Amino acid sequence: MLDGVLLGLGTVLTLNNLMLVLAGCAVGTLIGMLPGLGPISAIALMIPVTYGFEPVSGMILLAGVYYGAIFGGSTSSILINAPGVAGTVATAFDGYPLAKQGSAGKALAIAAYSSFAGGTLAAILLILLAPYLASLSLGFQSADYFMLMVLGLSLVSAFSAQGEYLKALMMTFFGLMLSTVGTDLSAGVQRFTFGRMDLIDGISFLLLAMATFALSEALMMILKPAAADVSPIPTTSSLKLSKGEVREITPVISRSSLLGFLVGTLPGAGATIASFLAYGMERNIAIDKKRTKFGHGSIRGLAAPESANNAACTGSFVPLLTLGIPGSGTTAVLLGALIAYGIQPGPRLFVDEPEIFWAVIVSMYVGNVFLLILNLPLIPYIARLLVIPKPYLIPIIMFFSIMGVYLVSFNTFDIQMMLLIATIALFLRLLEFPLAPLLLGFILGGMLEDNLRRAIILADGQLDFLWQRPVTVILILLTLVVLFSPVFKCIIRRFHSRYRS
Repeated sequence: MLDGVLLGLGTVLTLNNLMLVLAGCAVGTLIGMLPGLGPISAIALMIPVTYGFEPVSGMILLAGVYYGAIFGGSTSSILINAPGVAGTVATAFDGYPLAKQGSAGKALAIAAYSSFAGGTLAAILLILLAPYLASLSLGFQSADYFMLMVLGLSLVSAFSAQGEYLKALMMTFFGLMLSTVGTDLSAGVQRFTFGRMDLIDGISFLLLAMATFALSEALMMILKPAAADVSPIPTTSSLKLSKGEVREITPVISRSSLLGFLVGTLPGAGATIASFLAYGMERNIAIDKKRTKFGHGSIRGLAAPESANNAACTGSFVPLLTLGIPGSGTTAVLLGALIAYGIQPGPRLFVDEPEIFWAVIVSMYVGNVFLLILNLPLIPYIARLLVIPKPYLIPIIMFFSIMGVYLVSFNTFDIQMMLLIATIALFLRLLEFPLAPLLLGFILGGMLEDNLRRAIILADGQLDFLWQRPVTVILILLTLVVLFSPVFKCIIRRFHSRYRS
């Protein structure tokens, strides 16, 4: 392992490759900041540029673009509540409220520190544990993935205020219902398309995210202009964290990074599930005083998903490099780039192309350092977006939301659907329904259905797959604990109140 790390350092720490890491991080960050353009779009745009490079240099550049886009994706989530990437949806839950409270600079700084720490810890774990985690992730079966999705869905309690659990549960089911729209690829049957060709491929995540968060927020600003005060201009001093804040988020970052990395190593899981799980875990283990701040500007609620999604991005390289299995849509594009170079990722990559394997891993740490150096000085200038007067900011948010969706599909029907969903979302927000569970249900719905179907087929139509494997049983028990935790807390609270009286 030490020889491999030294080989990777010798490859990355050349002037040419260092410049490529820096260029990849800068381009990825800029593209990630634009709502609607995530890491997949960023890498797809950069692949033609890499054709003239050596395979190792090309992969270093693309890897830099990948984690640069994730790093920058949090900016639009925090500043304008427009999570154009699924992995940064959870970032908006507390990042945007912090920005509205006049702490945009601090929110962006916490996101930068958390992303750096999560990516760095994950890179170290990747170096130490990659071969072992590859065999572990290979042992996960459809039943285990199904229960992992159910565990993720059970975290609706993390997105609901006290007494609002039923509302969050209803929104989760609404998201699951929306995820069934489109064509069932297994049976080739159209579902809930109402004869519209535009709905054959289902509803786009980007469309739903922009409609429920960004566009509905702009409409809310129009309805309640008095609630949208002008934020103070951020300064460099506003980026500093107090010792108490550092002590508060340090264990959160450590736990979330480890969880994110482990989830990222599972093929098909990815940064989105990792960020939701980390956010839900931190909210559920927080004391009552801290828990009430979640969703209203909690620094824990911001640090957890940012650490987890960056750690998961690094973890997704484990199945890609060691098994040749893409863990997400982005790593699938990276797999295509590797194959285009004539390189077949898998167990033999250690032996056949050790230079590429170790250079990509080492470049992740170097890239995280570059990202921190690039982003921190720019935060006061980026955060000034919030100083723009609301009559100008609202059209900007609407423009980016609508154009971000239109440039993906070039279909005016998507714009009409987006406006309809944004109107429904506005109505739900006025009734104080949480919208985060809707996106959670929508994101996990497809994976939940696919893994359930495979598990049932493999079990010959029986449900005994739920208790045949220890991993599945453990996930079931965790799900039950999370699902009924609000009930347990209510019983304990009543018991304490009676005991004191």
